[in-house]
Amino acid sequence: MKKLENKVAVVTGASKGIGAEIARGLASEGALVVVNYSSDKKGADKVVTDIIAKGGKAIVVQGDVSSQSDVEALFAKTKETFGDADILVNNAGVYTLSLLEDVTETEFHRQFNTNVLGVILATQAAVAGFGEKGGSIINIGSSVTRLSPPQSTIYAGTKGALDAITQVLSKELGPKKIRVNSINPGMTDTEGGRVAGLIGSPFQAQFEAMTPLGRIGQPTDISPIAVFLASDDARWITGEVILAGGGMK
Repeated sequence: MKKLENKVAVVTGASKGIGAEIARGLASEGALVVVNYSSDKKGADKVVTDIIAKGGKAIVVQGDVSSQSDVEALFAKTKETFGDADILVNNAGVYTLSLLEDVTETEFHRQFNTNVLGVILATQAAVAGFGEKGGSIINIGSSVTRLSPPQSTIYAGTKGALDAITQVLSKELGPKKIRVNSINPGMTDTEGGRVAGLIGSPFQAQFEAMTPLGRIGQPTDISPIAVFLASDDARWITGEVILAGGGMK
């Protein structure tokens, strides 16, 4: 029997990158997966097609996690199709690196609304459906909170908040049999990183030189950690912030 047989998993921001690979990984262990996306329907459809082609079950649901009505609709569709969620992966996130003098109110709210408010809204909705069986919440943070690179004032702020939220909610929700953990990847080869110009840049080479394992991460390096945390193998683990960056600290 697979580790997540017939468990219902919602993965936000799962149309590409780490979220897409986590969705595939959960499905490979038997989970019924809801692939959420905000704007990239083509990418989300491909993830679902990949899952179904390998014998899994998945659906696509559009929704902006920073909108309470969209989040409510996401979980209503999940329940209608598969039943209440057992697993939530808060992966949806946005970022832009900029110097302090270039920080704007608009950009501050854009990142905090998705990266922090979105996590809170999705977690509220998931917890409401977990019931007595409990559940697993996996937040996708970032090693930026450890490395504190220049030009990451807003982004690092959002991910620092997520680290704190992970630990607070692990204590608040533990009595309800709900585990809350965070995976904080290091630099990872994703579409977002390529669009931002990070992949293939001198910054990547610098990063690799400082990483004990000598390379940047791949989404396939992160997905198995999420599968583990979602499964009963991790039943005694909560409130942890797991740095997944090839040893770079």
